Amino acid sequence: MRKLLSGLTFAAAALAPAVALAHPGHAHDGGAGFVHGFLHPITGLDHILAMVTVGILAYQIGGRALWLVPTTFMAVMAAGGLLGVAGVSFYFVEPGIAASVVVLGIIVALALKPPVALAMALVALFAVFHGYAHGIEVPLDGSAGAYGAGFLMATALLHAAGVAFGMLVGRLSAAQGPIGYRLAGSAVALTGLVILTRAVV
Repeated sequence: MRKLLSGLTFAAAALAPAVALAHPGHAHDGGAGFVHGFLHPITGLDHILAMVTVGILAYQIGGRALWLVPTTFMAVMAAGGLLGVAGVSFYFVEPGIAASVVVLGIIVALALKPPVALAMALVALFAVFHGYAHGIEVPLDGSAGAYGAGFLMATALLHAAGVAFGMLVGRLSAAQGPIGYRLAGSAVALTGLVILTRAVV
C-alpha cells in the first residue's frame, strides 16, 4: 500500500509538467489553480466513482496491476487534459464518463480479473474522457500547470482510496464469498446507469 501511494504521488509530480507546457505562465496564481484542479475530481460523483473503482479493480486483479492500472489512468488522463486545454473537439464526453462508471462497476461486481494489458487499455480509454473534462475547466486566469498537478494529485488519492477499499472488500469476500465485490460493483454500476441516462436524455 505504501509503495502504491508513493508511485501514484510520483506519477502526479512527473506528469504535472506536461500539463504545464500547454499553458505556461501565471505562476502567481498557481496556488488557486492547484486548489481548483484538486477539487474538480472530488466534486463530481462520476469522477469519484470511476477513479475509486479503478483502484478497486487494480486490487482485484493484483500483482503488477496494483500500480500499472492506476498510473495508466493518470497518464492518459493527463493527455486527455491537454486535449481539453488545447481546445480540441471531443465528443460524447459526459456519456463516456458515465459509461466508465457503469463498465468498471460491472467488472468489479462480477469479480472479474482481466489480463493486466486489457485492464490498462480499458482504463486508458475511459481516462481520455475524464482528462478532457478536467482540461476544459482550466481557469482562464489560472496556471494550467498547477491546475493539472491538482487534479492529478486528487486522482492519485482517489485511486489509493479505491485500493484500500478493495482491500477491505477483498477481506470480506475471503470470509463471505464474492458478496462484497458484488455489492460494491453493483452500487457503482447502478449509479453509473443513472448518470448515463441523464447524460444522454
